[in-house]
Amino acid sequence: MLNLLFYNHLYNWYESNHRVLPWRETEDGYAIWLSEIILQQTRVAQGLDYYMRFIHRWPTVEALAAADESEVLREWQGLGYYSRARNLHKAAKLIVESREARAESREAIFPRTFEEIRALPGVGDYTAGAIASFAYNLPYPAMDGNVYRVIARLLDIDEAFDTSAGKKLFHRKIEELLDRENPRLFNSAIMEFGALYCTPVLGDNCTSCPLQEFCLGYAHHTAELLPARKPRPKVRDRWFTYHIYLCGDQTLIQRREAKDIWYHLYEFPCTETEGLKDERMKGERGIELTHVLSHQKIHARFIVRKVQKMPELPGTICIRWEELNDYALSRLTLRALDTIPHKA
Repeated sequence: MLNLLFYNHLYNWYESNHRVLPWRETEDGYAIWLSEIILQQTRVAQGLDYYMRFIHRWPTVEALAAADESEVLREWQGLGYYSRARNLHKAAKLIVESREARAESREAIFPRTFEEIRALPGVGDYTAGAIASFAYNLPYPAMDGNVYRVIARLLDIDEAFDTSAGKKLFHRKIEELLDRENPRLFNSAIMEFGALYCTPVLGDNCTSCPLQEFCLGYAHHTAELLPARKPRPKVRDRWFTYHIYLCGDQTLIQRREAKDIWYHLYEFPCTETEGLKDERMKGERGIELTHVLSHQKIHARFIVRKVQKMPELPGTICIRWEELNDYALSRLTLRALDTIPHKA
């Protein structure tokens, strides 16, 4: 166990160096939950604008629950990992329905226990712990990639943190370190320390680190090697051809319905091929883009087709070009719109 001096050093560093962020200025469970969902797989610099737009448009969980899924996906557009947005909306509806059924007051609308928060769609142990501690100062650890890195270096743990055994080990260690009298402060401080100081590339930070005397990774010269990860899965290559039909000021789009990437988002009519073997595409020129996801690499070709009459393609809808902004589009489609020549 670390002594009181460790916590004093950590909290003093946090007091002098932490970023001022809107979700740190509130104890509203809804606002904190919203920030935590947005910040999953997303850097603060990118997530901040999305948070501000969401909280302005839907300031309460009731307002979010009353929105259409398409509106939520449209506001989420460009942030990626769209299952987060769908789960966010689903959870908001469940929260409101549950409280209405129990006839509870509006003040008690957002869940206030770890178990209730953990039961929400899209919320795991880390997110539930973060919300419970930041909103209600409950003694639960908040584990994100920054915390895994700090703990691995601090305790010189070479177990891969992204395996089942590793997660159990790290969770046990952070439970032991958790300041149960000040869980909100502890979680905020250690997460911020990993985000701003104990970063993946340390540089000269180790030599002047305020926690140096407590760090086994520094003492054993292993800090730069930690945390350990399991081998990365092989990336799958996929080839998409998009057909951009233009008839006057109109075009065709379709919504992805298969439980696949970009579920329920809109894009231009698309065909997927095995590699570049589609004979029908020979001789046709188009804009080519590569789009890398966590486990997939999309090789996309966008072909503009000016037609006198729109083809009747199953699952497509015909809209005016200017109406594209009214639909939740995949990030790849947004990139293409920045690249392809505008409509005729």
